[in-house]
Amino acid sequence: MNGFIGKRSAASVLGVVAMTVAISGCDSDAASSGVPRTSVVESISQSWYRDERPILRHQNDAARGRQWVLTADGVELYELSTGEQLAQIALPDWQWVGRQYACPPDLALGPDGEAVISSNVVSTLWRIDPVTLAASKHDLALDEDTGRDVGITALAFSTQQGAYFAVSAAHGSLWRVDRRLARAQRIPLSEPLPKSCTLAIPPRDPDRRAIRAVGLCVRGKEGDWTVAFAPDQRFGYVRAGQCMIGS
Repeated sequence: MNGFIGKRSAASVLGVVAMTVAISGCDSDAASSGVPRTSVVESISQSWYRDERPILRHQNDAARGRQWVLTADGVELYELSTGEQLAQIALPDWQWVGRQYACPPDLALGPDGEAVISSNVVSTLWRIDPVTLAASKHDLALDEDTGRDVGITALAFSTQQGAYFAVSAAHGSLWRVDRRLARAQRIPLSEPLPKSCTLAIPPRDPDRRAIRAVGLCVRGKEGDWTVAFAPDQRFGYVRAGQCMIGS
């Protein structure tokens, strides 16, 4: 199943992407509250099924003109400008459970254009090489909770930190994952992030004089939170409410 397949239109798979995999702020009421869209950190909400075909996540790589789509069968790659399918990629030994049990697994873009996919039941990541499109499996070594199933339901890469950040909905825990996808370090929090489904990283404030400590925006089934890191990045202060950028 790995590699390139025949070209076809993505319309039958994605339908109207703006409807099925909507872009929204971390506050679900932001659109109707008068808050400018540019002031809200954007993240991808889940659309589990459309036309009886599960579509779990998608990410647009504007720099390379690609769209990555995570489905129940693996990953599909599309030409962003035309919607033409370029490849269908299987994930070896990928495990996940449906929405009645957990938030969906996530798909994040890495610094070199690679796609990284999580499992929502085990602490394993899959990486798709941006050039060869080969999928590799990476079992994370956890510094805590060894022996427990720590599924990852939200995943994002921070350019500023040079690492991935991951959230486990089952435990409400936050993890820092090295870019080699080998180790995961748990970050203690002032309170847990239960049932967290999406994760966004606000862009760095260009005004270095501004006091801007928000490191992450997290959306969960029970609410939205901002996470501000301590100066040493070893502790996270959790506060309920939407993530805002600027004044």
